[in-house]
Amino acid sequence: SRHEDEMSPVYKQADALASRLDEGPDYKIDYLRRKAELRRRGEHRLEEMFGRLDEPIWRATRRGKELVRNALVARHCYLPGQQYQIVDGRVVIVDEFTGRFLADRSWEHGLHQAVEAKEGVEVTADRETLARMSFQRFFRSFPFLAGMTGTAADATAEMEQVYARPVTIVPTNKPVIRVQWPMRAFRTAEQKWTEIARSIEQVHGEGRPVLVGTRSIAASEHISARLEARGLEHRVLNANFDKEEATLIADAGRAGAITVATNMAGRGTDILLDDRARAAGGLHVILTEVHGARRVDLQFIGRAGRQGDPGSAQVFTSLEDELIVQHVPRMARALDAASRLGGSGDEIKDGPLFRRLVRMA
Repeated sequence: SRHEDEMSPVYKQADALASRLDEGPDYKIDYLRRKAELRRRGEHRLEEMFGRLDEPIWRATRRGKELVRNALVARHCYLPGQQYQIVDGRVVIVDEFTGRFLADRSWEHGLHQAVEAKEGVEVTADRETLARMSFQRFFRSFPFLAGMTGTAADATAEMEQVYARPVTIVPTNKPVIRVQWPMRAFRTAEQKWTEIARSIEQVHGEGRPVLVGTRSIAASEHISARLEARGLEHRVLNANFDKEEATLIADAGRAGAITVATNMAGRGTDILLDDRARAAGGLHVILTEVHGARRVDLQFIGRAGRQGDPGSAQVFTSLEDELIVQHVPRMARALDAASRLGGSGDEIKDGPLFRRLVRMA
């Protein structure tokens, strides 16, 4: 079992020091690489603050600055409901690809402790890493390697380059008749969420089941609150409710059912439609934000239209979405300016610049 780290007071002090620095003049955050860079003014301010602290560790200013940089990364790049959740007074990592809790995992190099200090929970002892190996190297150590998945076609080049394995596409058992609706983009996240709630209400009104996919626990709870405000009965599936996953997914194909889920939803479980749902047009999948890995989006969209079932899917995005802000901020600003000049309102119309933005993000 894990116990309190003897450096617990130091991690808490590092968090307090980080809270006194100003983003911009004192430090810069690289959200994409999850790193913090101290500017000259920030370094000078920290050195002054270190001089007023008793613990010997702060006299080694290089180590002190490293601890504060970690605290800044914990504050800005690791957020509850996204990268982790507080469960029974502990910081539990949420897997970014499956949306499930990783209860036995911790971040390395004092990052986990920095997040615990930020949250004010017990700072647990850092684990010593004796050796490390990448997944790619681990799998290459096997004499035979094979697998089957519904989303490998996009990764053909990677499979051939990293594992020297060919990718063969097996035709589906029945033709896929799922309809992909056009992507919709909005200037702000607020406008996007309003339209998503409206779209859910409209499809639900047609008697069709709706599955709503989110990138994080926080986003699933946000859209849940929006649906509640509209009086729409729905169920939420995220890492907080993973024990109920099989039951929730089994019910998600009922006519008029609304299920909100992180991207863990029903992987390996078919969503079976009842007769009314099939007659109304099948399951409609809404993605509320594009994921960093396209494979995860395809897995989620693939919940609809299985085994020849009718169904449809639509992706919503906004210029304030994390992926766009981190990867293509300049193009997002250009698209925002162009749409304002065109007087196109809150929704951004499809066009060459928009399609390029989506591809690059």
